[in-house]
Amino acid sequence: MQHAYEKYLKEVLIDEPTLQARVAELGELITREYAGSDQLMLVCILKGGVMFMTDLARHIHVPHEMDFMAVSSYGKGARESTRNVRIEHDLTVGVTGKDVLIVEDIIDSGFTLSKVVEMLWTRSPRTLKLCTLLDKPARRQSEIAVDYVGFTIEDKFVFGYGLDLDEKFRNLPFIGVVNLDSLKDE
Repeated sequence: MQHAYEKYLKEVLIDEPTLQARVAELGELITREYAGSDQLMLVCILKGGVMFMTDLARHIHVPHEMDFMAVSSYGKGARESTRNVRIEHDLTVGVTGKDVLIVEDIIDSGFTLSKVVEMLWTRSPRTLKLCTLLDKPARRQSEIAVDYVGFTIEDKFVFGYGLDLDEKFRNLPFIGVVNLDSLKDE
């Protein structure tokens, strides 16, 4: 049986066992760093970061809260940032005095996330750090300090494990590279 995603898949970049092993390692690092903290708050950047954050949270063994932000600088079907950052859903609780860890699926240009970091610092967290599953430094346009990186990848268009292809295929348990030729007809 052929799966719908196969039409768009050029190659599997990071398979499921490799992904899950790295997520567990990141959880252990974060647990050690925040040992003794009772103010850790994971802030997931929706929608792409959800799968990563829920798996990561299972490996963080210090008490923590979770909240969500929806931030966009891409439109549906867009392949490049518009550089117009919109907060589509803000946090539901305050971050003042908390150890905030932003959890992101991928850092590309860094523009959107740098605006989120700038905004969250104005809310007086005790600390503010960044954890990303994927880092794509070849496309960086804004300086941004990343504290935890799952994988550094080349400049490839990827999908799966939370990352979408026109809002689809976030459910894949691996990260694949998009076959760009498959998009020409759409």
